[in-house]
This record gives sequence, C-alpha cells and structure tokens, in this order.
Amino acid sequence: MSRTGRWLWFWVIMSGVAVLSATAGALLAYTMSTKPLMQSQLSPEEQAIFGTHGDRLTRAGFKLSELTRPVNILVLGVKVLTTDVNTPAAEIKKQGYHALVNSFDGLTDTILLLRFDPATKKIAALSIPRDTRTKIEGRGIAKINEANLVGGPAGSAKAISELLDGVPIDRYIRINVQGVEKLIDALGGVTVYVPKDMKYQDDSQHLYINLKAGKQHLDGNKTLQLLRYRHDENGDIGRIQRQQLVMRALTEQTLSPNTLTRMPQILSVVQSHLDTNLSMDELVALANFGVQTNRSNMQMLMLPGRFSNTGEYKASYWLPDSDRIAKMATQHFDAPLSESEPVDFDPARLRIAISNSTGSDRAVRSLVKSLAGAGYRNVYITKSWSEPLDTTHVVAQQGDTESATTIRDLLNVGEVRVESTGNLGSDVTIQVGKDWLEQEMRGEERGARSE
Repeated sequence: MSRTGRWLWFWVIMSGVAVLSATAGALLAYTMSTKPLMQSQLSPEEQAIFGTHGDRLTRAGFKLSELTRPVNILVLGVKVLTTDVNTPAAEIKKQGYHALVNSFDGLTDTILLLRFDPATKKIAALSIPRDTRTKIEGRGIAKINEANLVGGPAGSAKAISELLDGVPIDRYIRINVQGVEKLIDALGGVTVYVPKDMKYQDDSQHLYINLKAGKQHLDGNKTLQLLRYRHDENGDIGRIQRQQLVMRALTEQTLSPNTLTRMPQILSVVQSHLDTNLSMDELVALANFGVQTNRSNMQMLMLPGRFSNTGEYKASYWLPDSDRIAKMATQHFDAPLSESEPVDFDPARLRIAISNSTGSDRAVRSLVKSLAGAGYRNVYITKSWSEPLDTTHVVAQQGDTESATTIRDLLNVGEVRVESTGNLGSDVTIQVGKDWLEQEMRGEERGARSE
C-alpha cells in the first residue's frame, strides 16, 4: 500500500487488536493508553465532519464493547517520501535515495470506506482509486488522493462523502506505508496466490519487485512488493484487485492462536503508524464485530467508473460513474434512494464475463450454453484465471449481489463473492472452478447410461 492494501491495512490492525482484546482487554487498553492513537489535531469544524461531539457508536456488552448502529470508517493509506518533506532528518539526507518517512501528511495511495452494520452483520469495503477525478475543497477539480495533502483526514472525508452522494463518515483511520511491512512480519507473513510474475525496479525509491507466480508464503517485504506493483495494463485498478486477494487470505489466517504470541510486535507497530479519531472502546467494538463476521458477509467493492481516454484530459483519471455510484451507495451504504425509476431485471442486458481456471474448453462451452438457455445473451470469454480453483467464484463485480446469486443458483455450484477481482467491464464475472467441470461430467455420464 504505498501502494498498499487499504482494507488490508485496516484488517491487519483490527485482527490483531481483536484477538488480544478477547483475552486481555484491560492489558490492551493500558498498553495503548501510554501513546494516544490520535496523532493529529482537528479543529471543531473538522471534528463536526465526523459527527457531533460525544456521538457514541458503542455500548458496553457482556464482555466487550459492541456497536449500536451502522458505522462508516474512512481508511487512508499514506505514503510520504523524503522529497515530500521540507526539512528531512540529517540521517536520511545521506541515504542517496527517496526514502519513506513516518508521516501522515502526504498523498493517499490507498482510500477505503468501510461500513460495519450490526443489523445485517455485514462489512462492506469500498475501494476508491487514488486517481479518481473529483472536487476537493481548497484545490478544485483534482485527483482524490490530494484531499489528505490539502485538508487532512477531514478534507478527505468531506470530498469522499460528496463523491458518494452524501454518505456520512463517522470516523477515520490514517496509516502510513512504513508500518505495512512490519505488520505483516509481526503476523508471521501471509500465504497467497501470486497471479503472475512481477518484476519492477525503481532505484530512486529503493523499490525492487521480483515475484514469481504461484501460491507461496510471503513475508512483509514480499507482500509489500505484491501490493505495490502497478505496472500492467490495469495500473492502480489491478493493484486494487490484488489487494483484495491478499485481504481474503489475511482474514483466513490472522485470527489464529499463534497471533496471541505476536501481540507485543503488533501493538508496537500500531502505536507508531496509526492515526485515528476512534476511541479505544470503538476500536475494540469494530475489531470484535470483524472477528464474528462470516467471510460470505464481507463485501469488497470498487468505485464504479472508467479510465479516461488518451487526450481526454491533461492528466490520466479514473472517471466516476455517478448513476452506478448512486445505486451502490444506496444498496451498500444506506444512502438516500435516488428518484430514478427502478429497472426490471433483464438477464439479456447483464454483462457476464467467463474466466476459466480449469484449463478445459469443455467447461466454458457448457457454461455459455447453460447461460444462454436461461436468457443471458451478453456473455463473453475473458483472460483465464491463473489460480486453479476447486470452487467456482461468481463475482459481483459491480456489487450486484442479487444478480450474482441468481446466476449461482442457476449453475448449482460455486459461491458468490462481492468483490472487484473480476473483469472490469462486467457486471458479474464467473471464475470457473473444478466443481462446474465435475458437475458437467457427471451429467454426461448419467446421460450416457440412460441411452
């Protein structure tokens, strides 16, 4: 996440805090009280952007604090180089390259809005590309990653709320990139499938990326390489997709008994690299909620939009799609309903991409035939999914859970995933796994026996 993982950063921290609080909450509160997590000063006007003074989100539960209502948390991943600082320390001047600085006051490389909803028991995570073109107070039309540089966390919250049709933002978390590598190491690394060979070198920043494709256990440095890589056809959008893959892997690994033995390292990193206006009981309540949330109830979305065309603007942008943003904000962040008339479901209009992980053309042909028989006409084949899948993923690329669930029920295999790892031009991407191929083979065998 210097280009690093937005939701990943938050989840690493939340997971560590949650496990410790479940066994030693009092000790955690005492330890973290020695160094306040809020490292920035907000004016009364800036504080009001995050709700009225004393606006509580939690109440005391039987063991831990718990949420009283849905909460929207803005997570900002900040990268600051020595070149961004007017007076860098003498020791880093001598390094001869643009080193990372432990600061929160630069451009944001990663922007994520999280919604924790105790009524639905769901967590929604919306990634906002850093090149999103929008209006920023004090700057005018610019890329959204400048909002933190111009107005800090409050300026970012105001710009993002306006971008999302007035979705309120209750609290913020800022995390700098220096802590990501240390957090991953403190957690013992992460096992993830690297989707392709990645190689890139930037001597000016001491950035050296050299990863081979395949499933492997990555330490902090190599995880950071995966999360920072953006030198392919999809640029920052591809990086967001890889961040979601890492997040999935981390959530399945972090909350293990081994994490308890790593608490001193985790807390040390959190204290040094976190700035938030969350209180301690709110932080623990969010972490506790995350621990109890099923993976199927974790929804990872991306701001709808498109790449700007060459020559369309002087700079390259991610151009937000206001109509689709309004629909997503209403469905997943409880924004006010738009006045537009609802559109009846039409399978022929749904854009469905098929990404095959089985290596079998037969699997794709049979899938296209099944979809066509159910009225899905706008179906196309896209690049194969590099990781071999046992279970088919029906990916709600634009957050349309109902359409994805309808397709999953039609196929009678797989699982629905609300995330943005599919084809960018699709409404739903089907990442075909072995379960679909095996089901088709069994059907052919039954047909042959009945003849």
